[in-house]
Amino acid sequence: MEIFINFFNLVLCQPLFNLLVLFYQYLPGKDFGVAVICLTLLIKILLYPLGTKAIKIQRALQELQPKIKEIREKYKKDKQKLTLETLGLYKKEKINPFAGLFVSLIQVPILIALWRVFWGGFQPEKLAGVYSFLPRPESIDPTFLGILNLGQPSVVLAIFAGISQFFQTKMLTLAKSKSGGGQAKTPDFSKIMEKQMLYFFPVFTVFILWKLPAAIALYWLVTALFSIAQQYFYLKKAPSIT
Repeated sequence: MEIFINFFNLVLCQPLFNLLVLFYQYLPGKDFGVAVICLTLLIKILLYPLGTKAIKIQRALQELQPKIKEIREKYKKDKQKLTLETLGLYKKEKINPFAGLFVSLIQVPILIALWRVFWGGFQPEKLAGVYSFLPRPESIDPTFLGILNLGQPSVVLAIFAGISQFFQTKMLTLAKSKSGGGQAKTPDFSKIMEKQMLYFFPVFTVFILWKLPAAIALYWLVTALFSIAQQYFYLKKAPSIT
């Protein structure tokens, strides 16, 4: 277990920490919040192709729901046939339903690493982890715009992060309705779950960020806003597959 933790620190925590210090040192004003935003944008740019793939898969799965519903109705008494037909549909449309989940899970280690970076502040002993070829600051002021201490929890940032999460999910739901995927008159289980997740995840986001350092909430907020913009441009250009 210790080997895994050391590897995790070496591969993710230390590089993210040093990038954050680098942004803090060289960006005008030495604003910690601006450094967090720049680090977030860098991560999102590096993950942009994976983010686009996740959006594409999620939209494709939404647009396939009418066909999947037909298969469920047709083979509701034959579970084996239902599974085979559903997998056959995914194969025909060249969609891996688990790929989107995999893409989302990639970001979990990054969140954990950022939590380790932000938790406990930036005392002088922690700054000893700055790479030797980088200038080491004597101290880091964790305030954003001279107002918000990002080392402490922020209810306001947590709420804004939850709201942005809601609109990020809502955007795909609206895209599905416009493409014709939401025209069914009778609600089914998938639609009920979709509606519950639309409201559950934002509330869960606020609940999680409520007690964490505000720097993580800022990262989450910027990530969601970037994803909203990415979804907007993708959905504007992408044709419907149905």
